Formats: sequence, C-alpha cells, structure tokens
Amino acid sequence: MATLKLKKAATSALKDYMGVSEDETLLVLSDENMREIGMALFEVGKSLAYEVFYLEMTPRKLNGEEPPIQIAEFMKNVDVVIAPTTKSITHTNARREASKQGVRIGTMPGITVDAMTRCLSANPQEIIEINDKLCTILKNTKELRVTTKLGTDIIIPIKQRKIISSTGVLKNIGDSGNIPSGEVYVAPIEGKTNGVVVIDGSIAGLGMVTSPVTIEINDGFAEKFYGKTDEARQLEKMLQDVGKYARAVGEFGIGTNPKAKISGDILEDEKVLGTVHIAFGNNLSMGGKISVPIHIDCIIKKPTVYADDEKIIAAGKLILD
Repeated sequence: MATLKLKKAATSALKDYMGVSEDETLLVLSDENMREIGMALFEVGKSLAYEVFYLEMTPRKLNGEEPPIQIAEFMKNVDVVIAPTTKSITHTNARREASKQGVRIGTMPGITVDAMTRCLSANPQEIIEINDKLCTILKNTKELRVTTKLGTDIIIPIKQRKIISSTGVLKNIGDSGNIPSGEVYVAPIEGKTNGVVVIDGSIAGLGMVTSPVTIEINDGFAEKFYGKTDEARQLEKMLQDVGKYARAVGEFGIGTNPKAKISGDILEDEKVLGTVHIAFGNNLSMGGKISVPIHIDCIIKKPTVYADDEKIIAAGKLILD
C-alpha cells in the first residue's frame, strides 16, 4: 500500500504532468527495484485511465539498454507510458519508436520516493512560466558568463543554438521526457567555451561533492582538474577513459524546479531552482555535435549568470521580471 505522500505524487505525475484521461490506455513500465513506485502509479492509474497495465522487467544493466522486444511492442499500442525504471529507457529505440506512434512517454530513471514526492509537489504552471521567461531571454543571447564566489568564471557561446525547455509536462501527442523535471538547457557551440568552473553541488555518477572540484576549460575542453579530495581525479578518469571528446563541454543548463534540492541524485540535482550545470560529453539529443557514449552533469550552486550584458541570476536568485 502506497503512503499518502507517494499516492499524491503519483496522482500529480499522471494527472497534472501527463494529463491522463478516462478515454486513454496507460502502461506503467517498471522493474523489481522500482516496484513500490510502479505499483503506486498503477493503483492511481486505475482511477484515471480507461485501461491501465503494469509490466515489470528485469532491471537493465546500462542506461539506454533496450527493454525486451515484447515490452517494446506493447509500448507502441497504448496512449501513455510512464516508466519508473532503474536505468533510463529515454534514449532507446523502444522509446523512440513508440513516440513515433504518438505515444506520450514519461521516463523516471532511478527515481526515489523522496525525490518523487518532493519534486512533483511543485506547481507545474510555475515551472512552465519560469522556463518560458528563460527561453525568451536565451534565444536572443550570444554568450553566457557564469561566476561564483568560489571562483567559477566561464564564457559559454550559445548563439543560434536551440534552447530546450524541460518542464515535465507531457500532454501532447508524442511528447516524451523526464518526470519530474524543471530545467532549461542548451548545447554550447563546440570548441568555444573558456574559463574555470568550480563544482560544489554534485557530479553524475559520484553524488554530492565533499569538497569543491575545480576544472579549467580551454577552447571547449576540460583540461585540468583540481580538488582536495579524490572526486576531481575520479571525474577526470571517467572522462579520460572514454577519450578526448568526453571532455568536451556538451551542455549548459539552469534548474527551474522550486521544490527540488541537491540530494546526490543528478536527475533531481540538475533541476534545483537557481543552480546551473555544465555537462561533458554527448549532446546529440540537444542539437549538438558531440557523439561519445558518456554524458556527465556537474552542478554549480549559487551562480551569477549574465546573458550577454543582462544579469539573469544573482547568486542563485533568478531575475526574470
């Protein structure tokens, strides 16, 4: 039996964010590690959808690993899929083919009960409004400058790059994305980012940092890593093991979810309102040109951000009016 908080979060996910209606069919796709959340969504779904199905698979070993063929076929024959799974199915052929058929798909890789109940308590309309304001500004921005008191000072060119709004609200035919969400992000122009970033939030795959990690970036590539603890060396090794282009700056993002907090789970951390994140590696899905099998997000707290000459974030506080 789901707790009251989890049931409320599941209701918000299906009703407020995915807009499941009484004439639609819903598939909850989960695995044994995520059964508690999957069953909560299934129980709530029975009161919202015309028909609801629950399918559970063996946890995949890697992000992007395909679900079984039978499940992939099932996904194409419902109206809505919501997928609390251990590993991400976002970048799978199964998800892409189902989306082509018009299926709405919300992916929840690695979601925890705490993160789900916390982040989905946010007002989706508030996230939409924040994202819309940021997108309007960034669409006309040539370059960004990010600074922090800890020493971050970096220039990120984004002229004519696609600005992507991720709200977690997936109500149109063929929509897909993460739930919960709340970020605006862009693939910077390759080979042009320069400066220093000091990571004081968290690093994908490593969790919350115990001491700030400093990275020197020259002509779009991370070149030097510093830190008092082993996290700087761990990050450097993860990137070096894949090759040169794993160290390329692949993404810049701004968190816009007022309820998210830094917990060590990167899916939540990158959504925290007023934080920014720099990611290294693959950015093909956001209109970039970097094709490597790695994407590591790094969270920076309390940044000051300039869009050209306009200050849009002051020490972690958004200035959008």
